[in-house]
Amino acid sequence: MRAGQPEIDFEALFAAAARVQSLAYAPYSNFKVGAAILADDGAVYPGCNVENAAYPSGSCAEQGAISAMVAGGGRRIAAILVLGDGEALVTPCGACRQRIREFASPETPVAVAGPDGVRQMFSLAELLPASFGPDNLRR
Repeated sequence: MRAGQPEIDFEALFAAAARVQSLAYAPYSNFKVGAAILADDGAVYPGCNVENAAYPSGSCAEQGAISAMVAGGGRRIAAILVLGDGEALVTPCGACRQRIREFASPETPVAVAGPDGVRQMFSLAELLPASFGPDNLRR
């Protein structure tokens, strides 16, 4: 953990993601996903997927959590946990990996969880190698 970063409590992130996963709006896929972000100020921001009959108009759980973080005044992701059901790992989609990158560094931990807890840990760089981010645009 870097200096100035909050202690990462993955159990608290799991509990927050599980709480909102049950609230997800997924009438088409019946695949509910919850996510929880630990911001660098120590606050936890959850999000869930929200589907739409016009499929591209829906939003992912990670997107909801990022929006909640920004609306709550957070600007940096210290850690994120994504929770989905089933046997396969439910990792962030490509678009969400890029969304996470906007607010996180390559070494930011990304926990992938199933109903029984964290299944695997990644760094953002492992999920999105050689990423394009805000630093690419700074002069």
